[in-house]
Amino acid sequence: MPEIFHALGLHMHQPLGNLTLLLDTNRWEAEQILLAYERPLRFLKRFEQRAKVHFGFSGTLLEQLTDPQIQQKSRDRVDLSAMLEGYKGLPNIELVGMGYYHPVFPIIPKEDWEEQLWLHRDMVEKVFGKKPAGFFPPEMGFTMEMIPYLVEAGYSYAIVDSVHVRRENGQPVSPCKVYRAEWQGKGIAIVPRERDLSNAQQSGMDPAWFTAEIKNKTKSAPPPKLITTWTDGENGGWFRNLSDGANFWGYFFAPYMEKIRLGEEIEPVLLSQFIAEYPPVEKVEVRTGAWNVGSTSGYDFSQWTGTSAQKKALEQIYKLAARYWERSKSQKATSDLEFKRKLGEVRKLVLQAETSCYLFWGDSWLPQLYELIERAYRIMP
Repeated sequence: MPEIFHALGLHMHQPLGNLTLLLDTNRWEAEQILLAYERPLRFLKRFEQRAKVHFGFSGTLLEQLTDPQIQQKSRDRVDLSAMLEGYKGLPNIELVGMGYYHPVFPIIPKEDWEEQLWLHRDMVEKVFGKKPAGFFPPEMGFTMEMIPYLVEAGYSYAIVDSVHVRRENGQPVSPCKVYRAEWQGKGIAIVPRERDLSNAQQSGMDPAWFTAEIKNKTKSAPPPKLITTWTDGENGGWFRNLSDGANFWGYFFAPYMEKIRLGEEIEPVLLSQFIAEYPPVEKVEVRTGAWNVGSTSGYDFSQWTGTSAQKKALEQIYKLAARYWERSKSQKATSDLEFKRKLGEVRKLVLQAETSCYLFWGDSWLPQLYELIERAYRIMP
């Protein structure tokens, strides 16, 4: 039996409307992105007996991939309907959940957490015919207060960035195992994402280097040893490159699977199966934070809330959400059909405004956020 297990995960997301925009204004980039979604199918079928990969598709991405107009616009390059059916039929993948509109949960109103979770869970089940097993927080934004919501939504584990996981005495933990965290009487398995190897997975790596590095990082850990790597699956030239000799799947993944087939002492694993066989025992605390993106450490949410403009925009999201909840308590919300219809439209705009991209890109995307907010106030009954 192998002593080292590897859980590989890929996160896929496009904010609502972005695929249509790219297909209309930057066809080449759109095609690179769509092919990055389709490419895994070929390799996962080829290595069906060995490969095991986790995928998280945001709700807004799935909404676009199933849109008949987007499918029509891209059909000369990618058959999106067939692609989704391909994922549906793969036995060697595990789907993970997130928030439908890809929010950074710790910085949005808690009143919206439940709907973001359930909308996404329902969408995954609708598209793929199966429930997501675990939870990957958008932007890896996590706080312990989320645990009861995740348990209620049916998730058995959550992936968090390893730098935030601490023992109950405050000391850091090994990222080579699964732990358990509890909040208000609810518990969930905590899977640390190994940050260094995940950074390499995002930017480019050699399979021989990767296997050697896994062995080096796990040499002092007791078995069973688990390494979890997780990155975006469609961003950057490494994933978008059309040449199999120079992209993640052809340059790294295929040779990596061949090394494993020939006896490399590393076993690809699906997290739900690993956790079922090796249930976590040690309790930990997860400090509130995100993953490292751009020049940020991930120890706070400065990438989304660091500037005065971002802070002001987030305040406007809270004000809009509060206004929605105030109006939803009106007597008309239960008796007036037109009132209910408009309120439903506002609700979608509130949740869409919580998409992390608008805040992440700061001044570049904040006008789009304000457009959503203004539209919601215009509709507000």
